[in-house]
Amino acid sequence: MSVRGKGRAIALQLLYQSDWNTIKDVDEAITDYSRNLAEKPLPEGNPALAFARTRIEGVLGYKMELDAIIGRHSRRWRLERMSAVDRNILRLGVFELCHCEDIPPRVAINEAVELAKKFGSDESPAFVNGILDSIMRDEECAEKVGQS
Repeated sequence: MSVRGKGRAIALQLLYQSDWNTIKDVDEAITDYSRNLAEKPLPEGNPALAFARTRIEGVLGYKMELDAIIGRHSRRWRLERMSAVDRNILRLGVFELCHCEDIPPRVAINEAVELAKKFGSDESPAFVNGILDSIMRDEECAEKVGQS
């Protein structure tokens, strides 16, 4: 798994956890993860942890905006009814689509779908792909990432 892929997986796990226990200090949450939750403890300064930090801070910083965007594009699913895994994969994907100019939109969607395959249900990959594809085509988000 690539550094960014590992970072996204770490970010997803901590965002999932934050649905029940608010993350007050991202650095502390990442340190706890790297010491206690990882299969093999990751040393401080690990590039995957640094990448995870940017994603966690971004998702938490834009959470209300991300949830509003997801809500507009998930016609039959309220955010509260989605599985916590799918909801956080979508938040991460929308953050990358709308706020990470260095990540091509198709890459952001593909990475989210890969997380859904690994951490979600059998239906998660198609669900995540459909919503993120709709968001990518949305004019508001397209303007943010330079798409038309």
